[in-house]
Amino acid sequence: NRFFKDEVRAIAEKELGMNPKIVCRHPFPGPGLAVRIIGEVTKEKLAMLRQADAIFIDELYNRGLYYNIAQAFAVLTDAESIGVMGDEGTYQAIIGLRAVTTNDFMTSDWYYFKKGDLTAISNRIINEVKGVNRVVYDVSQKPPATIEWE
Repeated sequence: NRFFKDEVRAIAEKELGMNPKIVCRHPFPGPGLAVRIIGEVTKEKLAMLRQADAIFIDELYNRGLYYNIAQAFAVLTDAESIGVMGDEGTYQAIIGLRAVTTNDFMTSDWYYFKKGDLTAISNRIINEVKGVNRVVYDVSQKPPATIEWE
């Protein structure tokens, strides 16, 4: 027999009594973070994305939101944005955030954050990840979009 992700999770948690932190861990792409970098992949970009993604997931745990979301991640776009940091103009990277709810991963809807949560997550990423001055949130449904960007 073949089982879908949601069925495997239900069996692991309910029938086998496994820890929800392990069972409900968000999916991660096989090729790794490189598929979440749009454009050329470099060590610097990987470090930037790894830090932004860790902040996003950390904030979801801290705010008690992680288990309400089926999958969440950061994407490093290949676009740059003009901004102001301190007294100086900047031209820096844009991080996209994606968080979805789903029962089966065949369809999904974007997670409806409270404004204060998104504001705090965005501010933390911009303040802590060097080279980022803008954070955007993906509100696309599946279909027509997919959960991952690439």
